[in-house]
Amino acid sequence: MNVRTLCLSILYSGDATGYEIRKASTEGKYAYFVDASFGAIYPALARLETDGRVTSREEVQPGKPARKIYSITDAGRRELVDALREAPSEDIFRSEFLLVATFAPLLGGDHIAHMIDDRIAWFEAEIEKLDSFLDRCEEPASRWTIEYGLNCCRTGLDYLRRRRHLLEDAANPGKVADPEIAAAAE
Repeated sequence: MNVRTLCLSILYSGDATGYEIRKASTEGKYAYFVDASFGAIYPALARLETDGRVTSREEVQPGKPARKIYSITDAGRRELVDALREAPSEDIFRSEFLLVATFAPLLGGDHIAHMIDDRIAWFEAEIEKLDSFLDRCEEPASRWTIEYGLNCCRTGLDYLRRRRHLLEDAANPGKVADPEIAAAAE
């Protein structure tokens, strides 16, 4: 999936400015699908307009520059459906957190404990955000998608809370990483 399809997806729900599309794709419910920057959104919108997949209109704002409002066309809806019918790519999972965790012994237990605390706070904030999306969502497929994301975040949070000690112990050379191993050794 690409930024073009993401723009069509957002416009399918209603008219929007480029800024609103960017905001929905970075902070809103579309933030979990495709990485999209201003530098990618505006060229995609321009191509979509040239290709007849979206239209735009200028909206005058008192005391401000006019803003451009985009709308999806019937051809854009057809393209969206065609794009959604294609088999999705495999999910890409990259995590700087996991890279740092891999080198925990180089960083020490205090640093790793702080990093885990930060990641727990991040998961809690993501869960809160997804819960707020779910509270406002009435469409069953969208609710399912949000609940899937919530499950992923809750699983990560639970893992960190239950097993953080293993990474903290690994960050302290000379300590036994697993309490069960220590108990068996005694």
